[in-house]
Amino acid sequence: MTERRVDIMITIENHLGTIELSQDYFAYLVGTAASSCYGVAGMTKSGAKQGLRSMFSRRSFADQGVRVHTEGGRLVIDLHISVVYGMNIAAIARSIVNKVRYTVEEATGFSVKKVNIYVDEMKQE
Repeated sequence: MTERRVDIMITIENHLGTIELSQDYFAYLVGTAASSCYGVAGMTKSGAKQGLRSMFSRRSFADQGVRVHTEGGRLVIDLHISVVYGMNIAAIARSIVNKVRYTVEEATGFSVKKVNIYVDEMKQE
């Protein structure tokens, strides 16, 4: 039996035509930007699909903790993170929102409507 992989594309339509980005590229871009912020201990699994996938496969995936969809031609990004215990969560969230929005808009030219941050766990340093 061969493994068949379906690439999910992020599609934005504008007056010039249709732009498509692979989900893997976009998730890697967003995950790297969020993970590099001070106080972020890592990305966590966001939902049953990612939890089951990681249970059966021991490798990590680029889209761990990242969900993206569009609303009105603009991107909405959901991030599930783990933070370092004792850090100011509001400051970490503001930092992530600013960095992810800037990174996405500079790298892709897509407009970001909203970045939602979900703190799923805290870890000791």
